[in-house]
Amino acid sequence: MRVLGVETSCDECSVAVVEEGRRIMSMETLTQTAIHARFSGVVPEVASRAHAEMILPVASAALERSGCSLDDIDLVAVTNRPGLSGSLTVGLAFAKALALSRSIPFVAVDHIVAHAYAVQLDGASPVPVGYPYITLLVSGGHTVIAVSRDVETLEVLGGTIDDACGEAFDKVASFLDLEYPGGPAIERLATGGDAEAFAFPTARLGRRARPYDVSFSGLKTAVIHQRERFRRPGAADSAANVAASFQKSAIDVLVDRVGAAVRSTGITTVAAGGGVAANGYLRERLRSLPAVASILPPGELCVDNGAMVAGLGYHMYMRNGPSSADTGVRARVPLFRSS
Repeated sequence: MRVLGVETSCDECSVAVVEEGRRIMSMETLTQTAIHARFSGVVPEVASRAHAEMILPVASAALERSGCSLDDIDLVAVTNRPGLSGSLTVGLAFAKALALSRSIPFVAVDHIVAHAYAVQLDGASPVPVGYPYITLLVSGGHTVIAVSRDVETLEVLGGTIDDACGEAFDKVASFLDLEYPGGPAIERLATGGDAEAFAFPTARLGRRARPYDVSFSGLKTAVIHQRERFRRPGAADSAANVAASFQKSAIDVLVDRVGAAVRSTGITTVAAGGGVAANGYLRERLRSLPAVASILPPGELCVDNGAMVAGLGYHMYMRNGPSSADTGVRARVPLFRSS
């Protein structure tokens, strides 16, 4: 079965053709980074309009690269939750229209569950990854630590109680007058800095928080408004030192929570996804976890992409059949919120 996967949940417009839920035949992704850079963040209305312009040429390019025609597509899979409502609507409308015009089924999938599935694609792992495994999903919109029990089931252990990790990177980068998106810019600047120059704090969470919850708002505030309080004696107050110290603090707390999840569950396979999962320091720290097998997809499968949607969609269709024609979009999914 060949599945056309459509991903438009935020500012990436991505379409892929995936065979039997695993083999990536093609993938085309257009980012809107240049469009949103002047705003230092994604503007929802601008994003949805850009998707409306991009979706047809991106889908056409993905089909052409795969060597398939529309006659060769058996199923259309599309993200319908969570994400920006306008962006999701563009992708869902396109997928429904395509499926209806070709008399083929469509299936709507969850963006977060699709990220967790991405490690199963042949571009991420030479063999399918056995369940269960710990999943760390970190991006500009989401920060989730969960157990992937099977293709569709995520048991959420914790997540951010405020800012997403990627959002904190963007805000600190803006403070340092770095380009958008902030994650890659912070990582590049940090290579020339001393990660021990500032002892930025780790949030102390209240009793209502789960053991694996994290917080980034306090760290962001410390960097932007209180960094002198945390500068070590003799350390230079340089942008590179701030970037390196911030990156260390933000990543270390995530890896600490993942390590705790491994110890408490006894699950020794860890998979990472989301845009921040491309961060070199995070990947290094995950690889260094003792007695843990870390599955770290390449960057193009960490960011929002159509292949993860197509792969998950295949399994959902085989299990549950097609989605209803009246399926809509959902901007938020309560399961992935911290409270």
